Amino acid sequence: MTTSNIKTPGVYINEIDAFPNSVVPVATAVPAFIGYTPAAECEGKSYFDKTQKISSFAEFQAIYMKPDPAPPADPASQYSPEYYLVEQEQKPSQGDYLAINGTFYAVIPDASTLYYLYNSVRLFYQNGGGDAYIVSVGSYGAPSRRAADVGAQIVNPNVQLADLQRGLELLKHEQEPTLYICPDATLLSVDDNGTLMQSMLLQAEELQTAMCLFDVIGGKAPDPVTYTQDIETFRNHTGSNGLMFGAAYYPFIGTTIMGNGDINYTHLFGGDIKPLAAILNPPSAPNAAVEKIIGMIENPPNTGALTRSQLNAALLYASRTYGQIIEHVLADANILPPSGGMAGVYTVNDNENGVWHAPANTSIVGAASLPIRLNDTQQAGLHVDAVSGKSINAIRFFNGQGILVWGARTLDGNSQDWRYISVRRTITFIEQSVRLAVRAYGSEPNDANTWLAVRSVISSFLTDIWKQGGVQGAKASDAFQVECGLGTTMSSQDILNGVMTVTVKVAVVRPAEFIVISLQQEMTDNVSR
Repeated sequence: MTTSNIKTPGVYINEIDAFPNSVVPVATAVPAFIGYTPAAECEGKSYFDKTQKISSFAEFQAIYMKPDPAPPADPASQYSPEYYLVEQEQKPSQGDYLAINGTFYAVIPDASTLYYLYNSVRLFYQNGGGDAYIVSVGSYGAPSRRAADVGAQIVNPNVQLADLQRGLELLKHEQEPTLYICPDATLLSVDDNGTLMQSMLLQAEELQTAMCLFDVIGGKAPDPVTYTQDIETFRNHTGSNGLMFGAAYYPFIGTTIMGNGDINYTHLFGGDIKPLAAILNPPSAPNAAVEKIIGMIENPPNTGALTRSQLNAALLYASRTYGQIIEHVLADANILPPSGGMAGVYTVNDNENGVWHAPANTSIVGAASLPIRLNDTQQAGLHVDAVSGKSINAIRFFNGQGILVWGARTLDGNSQDWRYISVRRTITFIEQSVRLAVRAYGSEPNDANTWLAVRSVISSFLTDIWKQGGVQGAKASDAFQVECGLGTTMSSQDILNGVMTVTVKVAVVRPAEFIVISLQQEMTDNVSR
């Protein structure tokens, strides 16, 4: 209110703001999952090729899962990987296998039926996940009706680079996601996966709002001798741009996401019961109970037919061999890329400790086994690479502690500035929070009053971060510095051009990655002194 606006005698009240604007911290762990889903429809609306925010697995279920039929029918199968038992002349040297009646069988999937996004989202919420974005680029493709080659890298022809890049492109219009995750990418060829990873890093570098979490092709069934070739291949295909915005985890993890009810006889031999019957009820060892159940599956009665789950339970009871087959298939189907679980780890870490805390030295809920147990020497080759500098974070087993995330580096492992995930994410958090707060001053006069207000707002925000331990220093002035003014960050020409420049310097907390304990022998009398 100004005096020139007062025309009538009387009493006027002029309210003055006592407190400046404040910085609202942005969310730090909002993953965006790109891939294939069982469905993408809700209330008649399609959600394919759209970005959709969800806050719980129940919301994911409502949009991206097939609806269950009415009881007593079995629930709809959301994910149906198919497996084959391929007879071998001798014991397989790699991969999973079974010995049945003196014959070795390799347990091999139909590559066209493998997808990872659905179970990765389940793993994300099992690990404490919250808000997330889903970009469904399609539903599951047709099976090939044949087993993959024994020992060959799994490539799903239904997973297309163009689909995943289209989903990535949609995220350019979303500012909230802070993590890009594409679990199905490891089902691409090595070259296509490399192209996608480079596209993700370039987009993350362009937007500067998100990090990319990568899985390493070959991490599902690594050879204990030649696994380093998979690591080298990964490094050779990530390019050299945007590495500070990427983090990789190795190997895959054996989970407990899928249970006994998720795998049954319909997932074997493409749903053909005859090859399974020949294994469970051979002429050399007939099983009358199995023969009867197989007959009910092949020719269900007109009335009183058993459900799929009931027939599966009957087979498990009647044949120990069938139980072993299901156990092996379930174990393979439960080996998942770690990126989905890591997104949940990031969420819990940020909520409990802050984004400046390294998401490491912690467990992944649901991780029950590892396809390879790395030791210190093996991890050294992943952690530090003198040639490329691309660090890969190991997931390791420790006696008495279990499975732990044992690495906290970005792909830019040789950079003193951006070596650590927590540093990169803290700076992104500060940048985006400050950017949104300062936007309010976009039309204010570019003068000393505005500069003071901007410094005050940012300083107040950073003081709160310092109190929480996000930046280091004995006092706030040691932890950060905010400058904005004529002669310090701006020239007269800048002001004439309408440019206001703010400089923020912060001392970010870095993880204690290497802890060195010095021990020295002393004489007893010296120690006592």
